[in-house]
Amino acid sequence: MNLSFESLETPALTKAQLAELLFQQIGLNKRESKDMIDAFFDLIAQKLVAGEDVKISGFGNFQIRTKAPRPGRNPRTGEAIPIQARRVVTFHASQKLKEHIQGLAAVELQ
Repeated sequence: MNLSFESLETPALTKAQLAELLFQQIGLNKRESKDMIDAFFDLIAQKLVAGEDVKISGFGNFQIRTKAPRPGRNPRTGEAIPIQARRVVTFHASQKLKEHIQGLAAVELQ
């Protein structure tokens, strides 16, 4: 199956656009398409909140990383402000995705 993205009007890919692509190219009705996209992203969010890594084969890995507390500085006043520990999500593209991006970039440069 090859999804076509020519109909995208903005450089950002939104959940509504993903649902529209499912509707147009796979044949799900609009409600089913929206529900499927919402369920997909809800599942990823739930796993990350639970501290689990999310690996999507051929695309990449989403991981939770705990950042330690550190000293910071208010750029306006120069006052030292402590930055508390926090959890952040990181994304690492798969080798397959990196190769695909490099291949497209090479074609565009020619």
